Order: sequence, then C-alpha cells, then structure tokens
Amino acid sequence: MKNSLRNAVLLLAALLLPVMHAFAQVPAADTPEMADALRQSGKIYVVVAVIAVVLTGLLVYLISLDRKIGRLERELKD
Repeated sequence: MKNSLRNAVLLLAALLLPVMHAFAQVPAADTPEMADALRQSGKIYVVVAVIAVVLTGLLVYLISLDRKIGRLERELKD
C-alpha cells in the first residue's frame, strides 16, 4: 500500500515538475493569439480544468489498476 502511494506521488511529481518549469519561463514577445483570446474571455480556466480532470482520472485509474494487480499477485503467491 505504501509503495503504490509512494509511486503515485513520484509519478505526480514527475508530471508536474516540467509544468512548473514552464511557468518559470519569461513569456515571449509574440504570444499566440489563441492563448490571449482564451485568457481574455476566461475560457483558459476551462481548458486547464479539463486537463486537470483528465490527468486526475488517469492517475486514479493507474492507482486502482496497481492495487488490482498487486492483489492478483498476492493470490498467485499463496
């Protein structure tokens, strides 16, 4: 249980570190117009929320799959 939780936290950190690094970058002078339009209308938050929901769903699925596989391995071992 602890091992799978640790693996999940490490996976989450590995996914979030590049994103945090990207936020630290200085914005370019020629920013895309689509990003400006989404930001001005407030729809950028919808995009970010959808991405967060999808990644959270994938993480939950991987954790549940890991638990099921671990349970099957323990049953085969016994």
